[in-house]
Amino acid sequence: MSATGEEKAHGSGSESSSIDQVEIYDRPGGWRGLYYHPATQVCLVGLVCFMCPGMFNALTGLGAGGQVDATSSANANAALYATFAFFAFFSGSVHNVLGPRLCLLIGTWGYSLYIASYLATNIHPGAGDFVVVAGAILGVCAALVWTAQGSLMMAYPTEAQKGTFIGYFWAIFNLGGVVGSAVAFGSNFNSTANEVGNGTYIGFLILTLTGVVLPLLLADPYKMIRTDGTRVTPIRHPSWKTEFISLFVALKTDPWIVLLFPMFFASNYFYTWQFNDYNGALFNIRTRGLNNFVYWTAQIFGSFFIGHFILDLRRFRRRVRAFLGWSIVVVFVFAVHLWSYYYQLTYTRVSDPPTAVKMDINDPGYPAHVWLMIFYGLLDSMWQTTAYWLMGAMSNDPAKLAVFTGFYKCFQSAGSAVVWRLDAVQKPYMDIFISTWVLAAAGMICALPLVYARVKDYTEMDDEALLARPNVERLPEPSQKK
Repeated sequence: MSATGEEKAHGSGSESSSIDQVEIYDRPGGWRGLYYHPATQVCLVGLVCFMCPGMFNALTGLGAGGQVDATSSANANAALYATFAFFAFFSGSVHNVLGPRLCLLIGTWGYSLYIASYLATNIHPGAGDFVVVAGAILGVCAALVWTAQGSLMMAYPTEAQKGTFIGYFWAIFNLGGVVGSAVAFGSNFNSTANEVGNGTYIGFLILTLTGVVLPLLLADPYKMIRTDGTRVTPIRHPSWKTEFISLFVALKTDPWIVLLFPMFFASNYFYTWQFNDYNGALFNIRTRGLNNFVYWTAQIFGSFFIGHFILDLRRFRRRVRAFLGWSIVVVFVFAVHLWSYYYQLTYTRVSDPPTAVKMDINDPGYPAHVWLMIFYGLLDSMWQTTAYWLMGAMSNDPAKLAVFTGFYKCFQSAGSAVVWRLDAVQKPYMDIFISTWVLAAAGMICALPLVYARVKDYTEMDDEALLARPNVERLPEPSQKK
């Protein structure tokens, strides 16, 4: 490797790797350079998630999926996250055989079906079982989508860019929730009812169908060259058997990932209380739409703040940044939940049934309540960004990162399945809230030993365990090597 290449790989604070032999390649120029730029591709992945998971988030954030009765929605979410949890454990292996584009293309269909089921329920009120079945199907599809997304988002940037690229993705993805919430708020602004009209569901459905075709625009990930000239690891696994074995190879060679499992489990657990037991329980439909809007808007700022200004802050070593990010999230966990506890003391399922008159945007107590939604949005985005960043700090291998993402989504969905079912059987709001707080605190405490012992200033070759396997086939190297 030339001196120039070595400087490009290790200089300018890029922290690309501590591997002694790093091959550097010329990046394409012109429009091809723009198309194959890692930031462009991560933004395209964000756009796919803007259209599909973003609309799902907007719908879920309304509380009860925009319906009066939350039972069908809660059961659908329980079914969704149960199948999501099961298939996510293996989705990393499926991803490494099918490839990210095909996983995204197949997976996005589930979001359109899910939103169509709510439209059907609005037209035919007895179609609640359809929503539950659609939720179960979406769980399988979502496992494919999120595993492909996580692998690409963590593999494309250099080590010095990972927090920033996660922030890019999270901003675009959450714009989907912002736009969807704006549609719901605008179309129901003159309504003081507790459910949305058909037009809202139709608008969401059109947007998700648009998202189905967007994966066709993505570049082949094995033609991608990072901004420092290093190539995205070109690997192909020849068999399903090899891929399933890779799950256990990843666990055996990097057992520290187990310490993130409690953080993964809690990472969507808090949605049930936020959306159904706070937003859905206390506010009418137009106010829920506005709450949803500010929640997803706050996510954009929270993710970019912690990703770009904390986790990628170049004046500090990566280990220092890891501790800073962890500390900020812990402070938010306790501050926001103390605030929530004060509100939760004031209402129960009995005192505020679904048919009761709900709080409106014009009520005097509303401003204080909406600020809690804003801070929950900040906490959620910083939590997810930190979790992805910690996984990205453990490896640069897209195959290994796909396995890690599968673990992430598996445990995340298991937690969601449990809490949505608890909500469906009408467990007290306070019980669900306390369990949410305890799990969030436990997740961060369990992650601390990993931050201390596993996060290094540079990623070592030993961290790329899946690449060293003898039955892994490498793709041909590109010809534009320096």
